[in-house]
Amino acid sequence: MADQGQAAKTPLAPPASPRRRSKAAWLLSIGVLVALVGAGVYWQQQAPDAAPAAATAMPPPEVTVALPLQREIVEWDEYTGQFSAVDFVEVRARVSGYLQSIHFKDGQMVGQGDLLFVIDPRPFEIDLKSAKAQHDEWNARLDVANRQLERTAKLRKNNVVAASEYDERVSLVAEAKAGVAAAQAAIEAAELDLEFTRIAAPIAGRMGSHQVSEGNLVTGGASGGTTMLATIVSLNPVYFDFDMSEAEFLAYQRAWASGRMLSTREDAVPVYARLFDEEHWSLRGSLHFVDNQVDRAAGTMRARAIFTNPDAFITPGQFGRLRLPGSEAYQAILVPDGAIVTDQSRKIILTVAADGTVVPKIVRLGPFHDELGLRIIREGLEPTDRIVINGLMRARPGAKVTPVPGTIEPLPRAS
Repeated sequence: MADQGQAAKTPLAPPASPRRRSKAAWLLSIGVLVALVGAGVYWQQQAPDAAPAAATAMPPPEVTVALPLQREIVEWDEYTGQFSAVDFVEVRARVSGYLQSIHFKDGQMVGQGDLLFVIDPRPFEIDLKSAKAQHDEWNARLDVANRQLERTAKLRKNNVVAASEYDERVSLVAEAKAGVAAAQAAIEAAELDLEFTRIAAPIAGRMGSHQVSEGNLVTGGASGGTTMLATIVSLNPVYFDFDMSEAEFLAYQRAWASGRMLSTREDAVPVYARLFDEEHWSLRGSLHFVDNQVDRAAGTMRARAIFTNPDAFITPGQFGRLRLPGSEAYQAILVPDGAIVTDQSRKIILTVAADGTVVPKIVRLGPFHDELGLRIIREGLEPTDRIVINGLMRARPGAKVTPVPGTIEPLPRAS
């Protein structure tokens, strides 16, 4: 009991001083740092290649670059138009009568002067005989009048007949001469009508279908109401009619005035055409005609080209495409369409500088050149620019890239 009382009276141990606590925390930090250093050394020994790979930066992406293609070209403007015949004739009767015979097959090629139709000539043969008979009659009257005048003139010299009788004989001679002339004109008219019963082809070309069958009565004459028998169109050469806009026509006029192009009116400007099922411009011709005024309603100018058609392959009325020189020959810069980027309303081509930086350039596009399969660049690009032709998705303006040399090759249309 004495021990317990003594222990109860023993005081508690004093608390640790702040200096001791600071020393313990410092020792704990040293231990943690040593542990981390040891773990790092162990990780480096276990994976020696990981640190260099993480420390090395990724190289710039590769893109294919090439210089623009330069070629001397002529720009062409294309138009849709229609072929037409140089000559088109409606074959009509010039005399009335019954159609006796037809001497061609529908769609046949005929030459100028070939017989096409025959109208019954018998009534006109009768008219010709009658005119000749009247001519003979008036010749006989003229002969009698001349003899009577000759006798009267002798009697008049001796004052045997009156002057009035002599004048009457002179008048009869003049009347007979007029009758002979009228009869001669009647003969010529009858011969002409008889000739008109044989209707010949006025031009060489292809016949249409006959509009009247044999045995029908046809009406002829020199005025309206005549019967159309058939049509005929010439096939060699042929016209190609097309319309150009007022702006395009004005551009041609400006180019001609500055001496950069041939005149569309005075010179044989070469043009090319093709049918709709053709890929290449198989027809070569020349500009033949430009109208004398702009169509006020449409704002277009009508023009016409002419082409040879020796095998009559082209049929008037067919549609086709025509191209007309839109510029003089010049050195053009061309790129593939795949190298052009669209940014809203602008067209951009990505170029690579000498240090590998991607530099965008805003360009103005020209027409697509069919023969080369490339796009003409009018402005914004230099011949020495290295443009990105492959890997556009990896190229970012202002970023670095690894350029790989390439080339731009023409890509003409397949035959």
